Amino acid sequence: MSEAGKNGLTYSDAGVDIDAGNLLVEKIKPHVRSTRRPGADGEIGGFGGLFDLKAAGFTDPVLVAANDGVGTKLKIAIDADKHDTVGIDLVAMCVNDLVVQGAEPLFFLDYFATGKLDPDQGAAIVGGIADGCRQAGCALIGGETAEMPGMYSGGDYDLAGFAVGAAERGQLLPSGNIAEGDVILGLASSGVHSNGYSLVRKIVALSGLAWDAPAPFGEGTLADVLMTPTKIYVKPLLKAIRETGSIKALAHITGGGFPENIPRVLPKHLAAEIDLGAVKAPAVFSWLAKTGGVAANEMLRTFNCGVGMIAVVPAEESEKVAAVLTAEGETVFTLGRMVAREEGAAGTIYKGTLAL
Repeated sequence: MSEAGKNGLTYSDAGVDIDAGNLLVEKIKPHVRSTRRPGADGEIGGFGGLFDLKAAGFTDPVLVAANDGVGTKLKIAIDADKHDTVGIDLVAMCVNDLVVQGAEPLFFLDYFATGKLDPDQGAAIVGGIADGCRQAGCALIGGETAEMPGMYSGGDYDLAGFAVGAAERGQLLPSGNIAEGDVILGLASSGVHSNGYSLVRKIVALSGLAWDAPAPFGEGTLADVLMTPTKIYVKPLLKAIRETGSIKALAHITGGGFPENIPRVLPKHLAAEIDLGAVKAPAVFSWLAKTGGVAANEMLRTFNCGVGMIAVVPAEESEKVAAVLTAEGETVFTLGRMVAREEGAAGTIYKGTLAL
C-alpha cells in the first residue's frame, strides 16, 4: 500500500517535529529572560511581544526599525558546526543600523528557518542572539522558528532579525549641520564582521585550507577567526551621543564598504576625504587580498577593512568624543575630514594607500 493510502499520516511523517519545536522553546526561555530591560519583562510564548515605551523612559519618541540577516557567514557556521556566535552577528547587523540614527535599540525579534530542527543547535543560535541583545541593551521579546523540510537541505538554516529602537523627537541623526572641516573618526572592527562572505568562501576554497586548519593570520582555526562576531557599537556610541552632544553623523560600514555607506549620511555638497594610511587593516584582510588577488578598491567596496563604524564630529570636539569612546573600550582614530563636493562627484575620496 502506498504511504498516502495508510490513512495514518502525521506531521512528523512529513518531516516536521512539533515536539522538537516545543523543546526548543523550553531550552531558550532562560536566554530570553536574560535580555529583560525596562519596558520589556514578558515571557515568550504569546502571539506577540509587548514593549512599554513609557517604562523605558521615553516621553515623545520616534520609533526606528531595522532588519537584516547574517548572509553566507552562516555557511561557515554550518560547515564548521559552530553555531553559538552567529546570533551576535544577527543582532549586530540590526542594532548598529539603529544607533547610527541616534536611536536606542529597545527590542529584537528573530526568524530561524531550518530543514530539520535540532533543539540543541537552535538553542545555541538563540543563545548567541540573547548575548547580542544583552550587549546592545535590547530585549529579545519574540521570534519564529520554522521547520521546512524540502526548502533547506541537510543541516542548512537561515536567520533574519528585526530590531526596533527609539529616539526622542528632534534627536535623530544625521543632524543637519555637517560642515566642511568636520573630522571623521574611525572605530575599529573586530574582523570581517558579516559582509563579503561569498568572496571570503571563494578565497578559502582557492587556498585549499580546511575550516579546522590553523588560521594563517590569527590564533585558532580558520573557522574560529572568520567566525569572530560583528562588533556591537551601541552602548559606547549612545554614551558619546548623550555625554558630548557633538556627534553629527554615524555610518555603519557594512556591505559596500566606505564608498557606499559613508555618503548615505552626508549632504550632497560634501564628501568624505578618507586617509587610507590611517587604517590599520587586521591581518585577515591582508590574507584575503593576497590569497584572492583582490585589488585594494575591491577590498574597500566589499569589506570594512578594519573600520566598522565612522563618526562625523566638529574638529574642536573630536578629542572629547574620541576620549569617551576610548574609555568605553573602542579603538578610535582620525580617519579623515569633510570636504566640498562638486556636483556629480563621488561622496568618498581617498588619499594615501591601504596597507594590505
